[in-house]
Amino acid sequence: MNLRFFASRTITFYMARVFLTRSLAVLAALVIVLQALDLLGESGNILAYPGNGDAELWQYVSLRAPQIIARFLPFSVLLGTLVTLATLNQNSEIISMKAAGISAHQILAPLIVASFGVAAVSFVFNDRIVSRATSTLSAWQSTSYGPLPKDRGIASNVWVRDGDDLIHAAQVSGRGAAVQLRGVTVYDRAGGTLQTIVDAGSARQSEGGWTLDGVRRFDVAAGTIARLPSLVIGRGITPDRFTLADVDADERSFGALRQDIAELHAAGRPTGPLEAGMWHKVSGPLSSVLMPLLAGVAAFGLARSGRLFIRAVIGMALGFTYFVADNFALAMGNLGAYPPVLAAWAPFLLFLLIGEAVLIRTEE
Repeated sequence: MNLRFFASRTITFYMARVFLTRSLAVLAALVIVLQALDLLGESGNILAYPGNGDAELWQYVSLRAPQIIARFLPFSVLLGTLVTLATLNQNSEIISMKAAGISAHQILAPLIVASFGVAAVSFVFNDRIVSRATSTLSAWQSTSYGPLPKDRGIASNVWVRDGDDLIHAAQVSGRGAAVQLRGVTVYDRAGGTLQTIVDAGSARQSEGGWTLDGVRRFDVAAGTIARLPSLVIGRGITPDRFTLADVDADERSFGALRQDIAELHAAGRPTGPLEAGMWHKVSGPLSSVLMPLLAGVAAFGLARSGRLFIRAVIGMALGFTYFVADNFALAMGNLGAYPPVLAAWAPFLLFLLIGEAVLIRTEE
C-alpha cells in the first residue's frame, strides 16, 4: 500500500503550478467583468456629486475591487480546480498517474496543500485590506460620494436612543474620550411626540455629556428656527454607545472585532451575530481548501466514456451547494437561530465529510 502523502516532487509542483495559475486566471477574469458591471451601475451616483470625475471613479474601483476579490476567490478556486482536473483527465494524465499506483488522495494532495496557501493569503488580505476598504467605502457612501473623511477608523449612520430621544450621527470616529461625531441630528421627543429637531455639524464629549457645535434648532410646534453656538445633550451617554452601536463584522479586522465583542460583552449587550462573523473570517478563507476535494470527482473516470462533463457538473454542484449552505448557516447565526461557532463551522465540516465520502466511495 502506498502511504506517501505526495506522489513525487515533480508531479506535486506540476499540479500545484497548473492549479494556481488557472485559479488566478479565473479570478482575474471574474474580477474584471464584475468590477466593470458594478462600476457601470454605480458611476452615475459617484459623478452626481459636484466635482467628482475620473479620479473618484478609480478611487471607487480601488475600494470595491478588494471586496469582489474576497467574495469570489473561493469560486475561482472551485472553477480553477474543475478546469485543471478536467484537462488532466481529458489528456489521460490522471489515468497515467493511477496506472503508476498513485491514489486519488495523492493526486489531489498538491491542490489541497496549494489551497492552504491560498486560504492563508486570503485571510491576511481580508484582515488587512478588505476590512479597511469596506469601512472606507461605507463612510464614503454615507456622504453620497462627497469628500472622503481623513479618518478611516470611522463608523457611519449610527443611531443611539436616550430615553424618548433619538440621536443620529452620520459619522463616528475615534475611541474612548476622543470620540468625535459628525453630522449630528437629535430628535427630542416627549411621550412619543416630536418636540424639536436639533442639527449640528459636530459633537464632542464634555461636561458629562456631548457638546454640539454649530447648532440649528427647529421647534416643531412653533415652526421656528433658532441658532445656537453650542448645546449640551445626552448626559450619561458613554462613548461606547456610539462606537459600538453599529459594529459591522465586515468592516473590522479579526483583532478589532474580537476587541469590540469583548467590550459589548462587558456592557451586557448581545454579540451572537458578531461572533458568527468573527469565526467566519477564519472558516471563509478555509473554504478554498474544500474546493479541490469537492471538485475532485471531475478528475476521475474515463474521459472517452462521455461522463467527464457530468462529473464536472457534479463537482460544480457540490461546490455551489456548499456556498449556499454557508450563507444559510451564517444568516441563521445572525438571526440567533444557530450558535455562532456552529453557524461558521458546520457547513465547512459537513462538506469536508461529504467530499471525503464521495472520493472514497467512487475512487478508493
